[in-house]
Amino acid sequence: MPKIVEISALEILDSRGRPTVKAYCTLSNGVSSSASVPSGASTGRAEAHELRDKNSDRYGGLGCFQAIQNIREVIAPSLQGRDLLTQAEMDEVLLALDGTKNKSSLGANALLAVSIAYARTLAQHQKIPLYQYFANQVGHQVERLPRLTINLFSGGKHAGAQVPIQDILVVPLSAPTVREGLHHTWQVYQSAVKIAKEKYNMRWLTADEGGLAPSFSSLQELFTTTVDAIEKSRYIPGQDLAIAMDVAASHFYCENTYFLGSESLTGMEMSERLKSWVDDYPIISVEDGLAEEDWEHWPYLKSSIEGKALVLGDDLLCTNTERIQKAIEKNAANALLLKVNQAGTLTEAAQALKLARSAGWQVTISARSGETEDDWLADLAVGWGGDQIKVGSITQSERLAKYNRLLEIEANTGLPVKEWH
Repeated sequence: MPKIVEISALEILDSRGRPTVKAYCTLSNGVSSSASVPSGASTGRAEAHELRDKNSDRYGGLGCFQAIQNIREVIAPSLQGRDLLTQAEMDEVLLALDGTKNKSSLGANALLAVSIAYARTLAQHQKIPLYQYFANQVGHQVERLPRLTINLFSGGKHAGAQVPIQDILVVPLSAPTVREGLHHTWQVYQSAVKIAKEKYNMRWLTADEGGLAPSFSSLQELFTTTVDAIEKSRYIPGQDLAIAMDVAASHFYCENTYFLGSESLTGMEMSERLKSWVDDYPIISVEDGLAEEDWEHWPYLKSSIEGKALVLGDDLLCTNTERIQKAIEKNAANALLLKVNQAGTLTEAAQALKLARSAGWQVTISARSGETEDDWLADLAVGWGGDQIKVGSITQSERLAKYNRLLEIEANTGLPVKEWH
């Protein structure tokens, strides 16, 4: 039985040039692996705490030296020399060492980096693909690959807030494979680039996750331009490619009011506005359509658009079992946007996944706005049976690394993508 002989860490930079954490794990039999963790710009209040140094002399206070030190001086001494643990046992050790509910002692970025590095090391030790290791963790039989949801246009915190909505994504519905889905989306993206140049005189500039960010004059123009880009690519909106939207409503919500551009809307009015968009455009998924604490109106939104579009919770749920359970009881959503770093360890995220599945929800496995070139998220989405995967646009290496890994898994397995349902 090999032992854990070394746990170490390094501060690296994410896709926005901000520090993040990379952890390393080595076993006594020579097996060694590493993992890098992302960070988010649009964050929910219930997310696990990402530890930053708050030293204004380094990266404006965003440094991760303390998280690195916690791995080297607290986590590593507690693990080095131990026999192999299961993933649940490893994560239990990490949680006990931290001792706080929100991971504010050692930092969720420290805990998750070690948790995933250990998972990858065990997969190598067991000589199985990482996606199979993740599948074994949750008892899932891998039979299909997740369907793509790919950023086309961005606003809100991911761009210059030229529109309040954070992201418009396209979903390749008619493509039976990841390979074809990427090609369909590439064609739409290129059409959108041409429209942005011709209509807005905009150079090919991208937001945090690779989406285009023209200066739309209205939200209606945002939607009609998306439909136009699909049609200019010779596809049928709603049949070949549909629209998913990340509203991120918490960021324009204050004192029970939604400040949607020049408008001030109540929760009921915001719900009705979302319903009208779903009725008027081929929108099949609405993420964070309402604010994360506007529990009063989420059930109405769900009843209004259910059957036409997913009611997807991100900030509302924060991959947190307590909030997911509350949403189930209130009938407030029917889909979870799963972000592992919102939870802090793989085991906790897996518990959130199982709870959502027990309610019959769909699950979208998601990256963050601050990503790295690490591709473990693709394996996680496959292994945990994600219905969809949300990585970002089809530009920028930190996004393409995940898509390229999906292409590799597809080539190795021959599995088709899941049908939208």
